[in-house]
Amino acid sequence: MEFLRVLEGIRTPALSSFMSCVTYLGDETVFMAIAVTLFWCVSKRQGYFVFAVGLGGTVLSQWLKLIFRIPRPWVLDPNFTIVEAAREGAGGYSFPSGHTQGAVGTFGTIAVSNKQKWLRICCCVVILLVPFSRMYLGVHTPLDVGVAFACAVALVLVFYQCFQDNEAMSRAFVPAFVSLTVFTLCYVLWVNLTTFPADVDMENLTHGVKNGWTLLGSIIGLTIAYFFDTRKLHFDEKAPLPGQICKIVLGLALLMGVRAGLKPVLRAVAGDALWTSGVRYCLMVLFAGCVWPMTFPYFAKLGAKK
Repeated sequence: MEFLRVLEGIRTPALSSFMSCVTYLGDETVFMAIAVTLFWCVSKRQGYFVFAVGLGGTVLSQWLKLIFRIPRPWVLDPNFTIVEAAREGAGGYSFPSGHTQGAVGTFGTIAVSNKQKWLRICCCVVILLVPFSRMYLGVHTPLDVGVAFACAVALVLVFYQCFQDNEAMSRAFVPAFVSLTVFTLCYVLWVNLTTFPADVDMENLTHGVKNGWTLLGSIIGLTIAYFFDTRKLHFDEKAPLPGQICKIVLGLALLMGVRAGLKPVLRAVAGDALWTSGVRYCLMVLFAGCVWPMTFPYFAKLGAKK
């Protein structure tokens, strides 16, 4: 807390605004946009790599949050103030930092997968800035971001062995995603069957259960998409620049529409059952990995020289 108080003392409106923007680079929406952009336009292998690190890191983070149940800094010390703009995105338990996990995992995979020096430098800057922003904003302690940083780096190094080239991916995809599925299923069973102590925050617990189903659905959907592509679809990521731009913009808009549209439909069918989140994200991933890539031959012609 002493370090956070030092940062509290150097806050300025301009720096707080900057850090509030930087911290969103570790958000779920940014992760999703980067992952599908890599998957659709750059390299399916890099897309699977980012997804594996991101999903595995999120499951691990959920385990740790509910095992340790450490409150946020302003709860630990009521006299400590945070940057109010960050409060809305700082729900749940504090340890470890999900934004740090997401940013280090996402931009770490990009850094190790590409040889361009400028890109690696940019990724390293983000990897350092996002954890610092979480402490500057007052929503995480050094322990929160330090453990999340270490876990994300470890996952990047482990999964790099599986996705460093196409040959490695063809050998390691099934073992890697079977392991991820089992790990996530164990979490789902644990969080649904465990009798937690009376002091557990029910809102955080409910959020943890919902996230478990979300992650399990996402991993199952991604595994199905991989086998569909390798056996049937074989889509090509390449297209002229106008085609790539349309592919990303339209695809992301439709993906967000699928996410929003499925929610009321599933609620009408199953009410507020938390497992519907898993169904929703599985269908979203299937759209991103199976349905939308069917349109890519059309985008490959858009802007092509005749």
